[in-house]
Amino acid sequence: MVAVTPQDAGRLRYAWRVCAVTSLGLVLIGIAGSTLNVALPAVVRHFQASALESGWILLAFLLVNTASLVFFGRVADLLGRREVYLTGFALFTVASLLAGLSPDVWFLIAMRVLQAIGAAMILANGTVIITDAFPPDRLSQGMGVYIGTLSVAQLAGPTLGGLIAEVAGWQWIFWVNVPAGLLAFGVGATLLRKMPRRPKEPVDALGNVLLFAALSALLLALSEAGSSGLSSPVVLTGAGVFVVLLPLIVLAERRSSNPVLDLRLFGGRLLAYANAASFCNALARSALILVVALYFQAVRGADAFAAGLSVLPVPVGIGLASPIVGLLGRRVSPYALSIGGAALTTAGLGTLLLTADPATPHWVIGIGLFVAGCGSGTFLTGNTTQVMRALPPGSLGVVNGFRVMVMNVGIVISIGLSLSVLTSSVGPALREQVYAGTLSRLSPVAVGQLMDGFQRAYAVLFTVALTGLLLSTLARPRTR
Repeated sequence: MVAVTPQDAGRLRYAWRVCAVTSLGLVLIGIAGSTLNVALPAVVRHFQASALESGWILLAFLLVNTASLVFFGRVADLLGRREVYLTGFALFTVASLLAGLSPDVWFLIAMRVLQAIGAAMILANGTVIITDAFPPDRLSQGMGVYIGTLSVAQLAGPTLGGLIAEVAGWQWIFWVNVPAGLLAFGVGATLLRKMPRRPKEPVDALGNVLLFAALSALLLALSEAGSSGLSSPVVLTGAGVFVVLLPLIVLAERRSSNPVLDLRLFGGRLLAYANAASFCNALARSALILVVALYFQAVRGADAFAAGLSVLPVPVGIGLASPIVGLLGRRVSPYALSIGGAALTTAGLGTLLLTADPATPHWVIGIGLFVAGCGSGTFLTGNTTQVMRALPPGSLGVVNGFRVMVMNVGIVISIGLSLSVLTSSVGPALREQVYAGTLSRLSPVAVGQLMDGFQRAYAVLFTVALTGLLLSTLARPRTR
């Protein structure tokens, strides 16, 4: 038995405090997203939003958050991780307060952009702070608890969002973030120690601008392709801008002495396949709660609260799997956990695909959602631990920002693509009824058409999950 020194015990106590603080941040971000996924129809009905505006209430946050993660990973490396992390909480809290006061839908979308910037500051740094605090042999345990708290947010979020939308009004979907944000800021300011800053180096301004513009153009094109068609001016312009900017980014980053995206860090086989698997898993899982919540409201006529209860098997699965997997991490390799999680995600989505029907029993849908949730919790813990262990300490900030950015790109595409595929089965006049959750009041014919869209959406998510499973098997660490 190895003796534990007082110094090691002290470090471990601080590490678990850090885990508590960063987990609180993840809960805040998770609740903000999962409440809106279920309560979106209530917001749409209040503002009488069009189908385009309805999609952008979700996509504006995801676009900006994704495109700014690498930037804030680098800024935190240079200006101080604790300072940037706490600033993110402050900005997210203020934006949530103002979002609830929105006079129109485009002001709400603007506040979602500010929320996204604050969330990027939090997400780009939480995992790195945990990695720095935990001893290497305990990292999987800390990461399991950290990822597991996402289930707390997703467990409370759908039910909370549905209840708030039905009882208190859509504004409280955003205002509920305010006390939580203030608590997270206060606890973080009290407990987190200052982390050593890297030597002062110039920020790669050109690389940041090019990367932000290219990602925004690509994600805009992808999110519009399903509903507007490949020949849409928005799709063609976005794709054209991305194609033009991509070689410019490579050239600029190779010439920069301090690149925001050091391409050499992503050339290894393990990181390449692990990040690609993470992208596919995010794409496969991220729209699931939104799609199923719309199914219960638009197809079965359920209210927001009932829809929130119906999607609970997903976060329950994540909540059960993540801490268990974290404990197993000392005996089972992160590589094996990643494969197992990807396989469970694929199995859960396959169940939903094969049983998609307006009359499918709740328990059958629940099994598919629960298995997919267990897969997500297992995969996220294993994949995150695998990637973070493979990184050199000096690059943790920017590479973790890139890792989270890759997942968020998958989330954006998942939301945009799923909504596009889902609503492509009905005419333009009925799409607003889908987002408002009122389609079931029209006719069985319209519901039948929409079910074709649900089947296609599940088929796309299942195919992507299967691809992620294959990529996970290819991310095998080199034996020494």
